[in-house]
Amino acid sequence: MSQALKDVTHYMRPGLLQLSSLPPLSLYVHLPWCLKKCPYCDFNSHEGTPPEDAYIDALLADLDAALPLVWGRSVQTIFIGGGTPSLFSPEAIERLLAQIRARLRLVAGCEITLEANPGTFEKERFRAYRAAGVTRLSVGVQSFNDTLLQRIGRVHDAAQARAALDEAAEVFDTFNLDLMYALPGQSLQALQSDLDTALAYKPPHLSIYHLTIEPNTYFAKFPPQIPEDDLAYDMLDVITERTGQTGLQRYEISAYAQTGHHARHNLNYWQFGDYLGIGAGAHSKLSFAHRVVRQIRLREPRLYMAGAMQGQAIAQDQDVAREDLPFEYMLGALRLRQGFTLTEFQERTGLAITAIAQGLEQAQAKGLIERDLQRVWPTERGFDFLSDLQALFLA
Repeated sequence: MSQALKDVTHYMRPGLLQLSSLPPLSLYVHLPWCLKKCPYCDFNSHEGTPPEDAYIDALLADLDAALPLVWGRSVQTIFIGGGTPSLFSPEAIERLLAQIRARLRLVAGCEITLEANPGTFEKERFRAYRAAGVTRLSVGVQSFNDTLLQRIGRVHDAAQARAALDEAAEVFDTFNLDLMYALPGQSLQALQSDLDTALAYKPPHLSIYHLTIEPNTYFAKFPPQIPEDDLAYDMLDVITERTGQTGLQRYEISAYAQTGHHARHNLNYWQFGDYLGIGAGAHSKLSFAHRVVRQIRLREPRLYMAGAMQGQAIAQDQDVAREDLPFEYMLGALRLRQGFTLTEFQERTGLAITAIAQGLEQAQAKGLIERDLQRVWPTERGFDFLSDLQALFLA
């Protein structure tokens, strides 16, 4: 059952937390359509052709209803994700960004990322997105091996991936190349070949994800034969070594970047910044003086569009419980090589350091973190056993 946005005074009422300042704010826009649902994908995505104009109307109505919650705040980054946002025409993306600019104050040099799929690529399309205001492209390659691409249900082939990257590298100062490893039947040699091809593009940013079998996906019902853990660890060792040799720093558990090309939008997530999410199934995390709130929009696109046009796009809206804040904070902060400062933890959660003292002591005793008087950061062992490390901060 959808619900209307509550009056802003509801969020400003007294509460248990005391936030001295508000964190940076990002905007996430979800475009949920795909040519075909990938068998490993658990994102809110739907096969079909997007109703561009009607959906953008709904997004803008959703944004209008949410504006009082972020009034006066500047937006640092925008991320247009999906689904496959590059199914939307450059004209539609230009209209969307122009209307967002008319409603929100964007900082100078605001990072605006669009996810793109090589299966939707055509010559000059990326150039048109750049002209529409997109500053950063994230290209979902996953592999350059046609056999592996078929096994994971991708709609593009290696030739389309190369063509898309050629234009991305030509048009954008910064772009992200997305790869996956531990794919069904993938050998160490096949991974090395994928890495060779990827690194030849000198990507400013590289995201590399281990294929995981998520609940409620096709692969969960019909599991493929994926590499054993030992082989997957060998693959990760190769990834770490090869990226380091080419000057890419592993600054996050699955992200590698040249200096100055970190994904600023994702960094804001990992550092427990705020984000307003609009679009079907989009998530928001917003801070107020005395509470941190999470919202989820209606998932099904048709219901979302109808709800948004009536100011009722929200499916869930609740405060993050005080005892859950340490774990929620650590979910992102401990993914980062640099970790976090104790001051940042206090500012972003409104909690005292005593809330995490026991977890920090246990993590240090197990060799999962190192720390000084200002900062806490994961060790190599902490990166290898990240879930165990984060779990130490569960309520």
